[in-house]
Amino acid sequence: MKEHAIVFHLATPDTAAYRALTKQLNNVLEVWPTAKLEVVVHNKGIGFMKKEGNVLTPQIEALTQKGVVFAVCENTMKSQKITKDQILTVAQYVPVALIELALKQEEGWSYIKAGF
Repeated sequence: MKEHAIVFHLATPDTAAYRALTKQLNNVLEVWPTAKLEVVVHNKGIGFMKKEGNVLTPQIEALTQKGVVFAVCENTMKSQKITKDQILTVAQYVPVALIELALKQEEGWSYIKAGF
């Protein structure tokens, strides 16, 4: 059976896109339960992974339990003066989101721009 690997790129502040993304991730896992999925979050999308006021925390934590990786850009955090204490504990970190996206694609991962 083919192994599927998809990297999602999230850079929007649109909370409707956040909700759509969690649904899309679950939809993929319903059909391909062993797929490797990573969401790379940066720029204005960082609100998706912030603790404060995040109504999607339960969904994000549940997706992490299913193996989804949520990678937060440290470069964005630095420029927006956000600390790791402000980010959901399930987050993983990458130095530069765009480099992470490029590396995944070089490794053969499919790319999907999150949002609409």
